[in-house]
Amino acid sequence: MDTYAIVTEKIINLLETGIVPWRRPWTSTGLPHNLVSKKPYRGVNVFLLSASKYVSPFWLTMRQANELDGHVRKGEESTLIVNWKIENLLSRDESEDLDQDETVDAKARNRRRFLLRFYRVFNLEQCELPQAVLDKLPRIETHEHDPIEAAERIIAAMPNPPEIQYAGSKAFYSSVTDRITLPPRELLISAEEQAATTYHEIGHATGHPKRLNRKSIAEAAPFGSPTYSFEEMIAEMSAAYLCAEAGISPAVIENQSAYVAGWLKKLRDDRKLVVHAAAQAQHAADFILNRTCAD
Repeated sequence: MDTYAIVTEKIINLLETGIVPWRRPWTSTGLPHNLVSKKPYRGVNVFLLSASKYVSPFWLTMRQANELDGHVRKGEESTLIVNWKIENLLSRDESEDLDQDETVDAKARNRRRFLLRFYRVFNLEQCELPQAVLDKLPRIETHEHDPIEAAERIIAAMPNPPEIQYAGSKAFYSSVTDRITLPPRELLISAEEQAATTYHEIGHATGHPKRLNRKSIAEAAPFGSPTYSFEEMIAEMSAAYLCAEAGISPAVIENQSAYVAGWLKKLRDDRKLVVHAAAQAQHAADFILNRTCAD
């Protein structure tokens, strides 16, 4: 079984147990980080780790636990994450020329293959580590501000934003006019729901040609088509990232069973869908937050 199939099976298993990892993936402890490198996980790894039962946001490999003079408790089950490995298809001489000569043609630069590999990690709560290590853990960031105010600040600070208007009873984004239309605020069930809905639509807006120029937005796609469905997943995942950034939880999905059934079919039809959608959602969230991050 290849890595895409493994990841897809994991997501499908979560959906079939009623967990929608890209809609409600975070607890109040923040995004998952590697305990040793202190770096946050990105892309689909955020959802794979955040759907776990653990409260701690810190994760590490078995080797990292051993190198810290600790260990993973016997019988603990690992959690899958993925990583891209770049395989150079050039010869050694070609690689040296590529590094030194900026005039090397684009075809040579593209002679690299990206392979998706999976790894196993364990949560801090599954490990026994020296107290000295635990004492040095970074403090988990908390928010003293009003979370709804934080949500509004993210929207207001988006670079090169689309127009937002409040009218009618539907929420949608038009790439033709580069405009988001939302129902009047008083029609939304809660402030959290209003923020989550807005995040979903501005996630779509990042795909406009004058922003990230995402194919699933730049090209017209009929409702229900694979391209349309892919874009919907990107918007849904980017909304989840932004809700976490603002310190709020996405609203509970209405008609969850029908929603989950639809995504299960899409995931089974395309094993790469969830991995690629998560990567695009990360780029969308980074754009909205005005961050430049490498995968």
